[in-house]
Amino acid sequence: MRLPDQRLPLVVVGVLTALLFYSYWPSLVQLPSFWDNPQYQHGWIVPVFTCLLLFWWRKPVGPITPTARAAGIGLLVASFALRLFCASYRIVTIDMYTFVPALMGVFLLAGGWSMFRWSWAPLASLIFMYPLPDEATRYLLGPLQTVATIVSTYTLQTIGLDAYRDGNRIILGDGQVLGVVDACSGLKMLTIFVWLAAMLMLVGGLEWWENLAIAASAIPIALICNAFRITTVGVMYNYKMSIAEHFHDSTPAAMLMMLLAVGFLVLEMKILSYLVVTEDMAPTMMTSGQRTSAPLPARTGSAFQPLTAGPRPMAPPAASRQTGAFPSIPSGNLTESRPISPPRDGDEKLG
Repeated sequence: MRLPDQRLPLVVVGVLTALLFYSYWPSLVQLPSFWDNPQYQHGWIVPVFTCLLLFWWRKPVGPITPTARAAGIGLLVASFALRLFCASYRIVTIDMYTFVPALMGVFLLAGGWSMFRWSWAPLASLIFMYPLPDEATRYLLGPLQTVATIVSTYTLQTIGLDAYRDGNRIILGDGQVLGVVDACSGLKMLTIFVWLAAMLMLVGGLEWWENLAIAASAIPIALICNAFRITTVGVMYNYKMSIAEHFHDSTPAAMLMMLLAVGFLVLEMKILSYLVVTEDMAPTMMTSGQRTSAPLPARTGSAFQPLTAGPRPMAPPAASRQTGAFPSIPSGNLTESRPISPPRDGDEKLG
């Protein structure tokens, strides 16, 4: 099957994407207002990274099969049907989410499976530029605040400071009250770090099991880093309250949490690299077109001797082994060739 023109699929993608922007414009113009929320300040960088990944991963368009076009149309129809359902019940956030599968359907319809294979993951990451639904936010804030308060209180007690928990407040030894409010719940850290872990899974070139481990550890790492920030503020309260209050909402505190979270990810990847040995790490090298491997022990008799690349040396005579010295080798040929003559008459024949 002949490859299609490489320009035409890109033109179709551009036209259909422009139509999608026109259709979703009322919800797209609301995104900057969501990004003003401290919990979703990272939202503006998500489409920037998506565009960079699409440009970085682009590949030639292969043959576009009828099944690919049918699947693309089906994905578009399903997205619009879900959008109509959400509009009927005024589910605003899910209505905005449907932009992502609709855009994936455009790429599948215009470029076929070959374009969809390298574009679906960057397009799916666009979901992180939207805020969480209000119901999810309400259900997450309370448990996150409780977990952050409990972990921070136990940590302060472990390092030897007087602290006890009263609801979502930490009462310090000198009577200072450290309140774990909604902003301290860790939801901001959770949304940012989950997106960061997803980006690492996309560009890291890791194995599937490594990506699975990173995805499973993203939420616990975010919670640990948020508890570390609250604990640090609690320690500062014991020295000077003004410094603690300034550090609580400062940019260095946010950068410290992010660096700590990235450090946990790097440490996790390092541990995983030691736990599992892949085929690329096997002690096998290709040198000058020949395969050489590490020396392996070969069992001869009752002892183990390493294999060598050259010929195996001859064992010394018994006499020399007893004295510990090798006999001198005489010069000249070691063997003498003699002509074989037929037996004479009368000689005893061997047989």
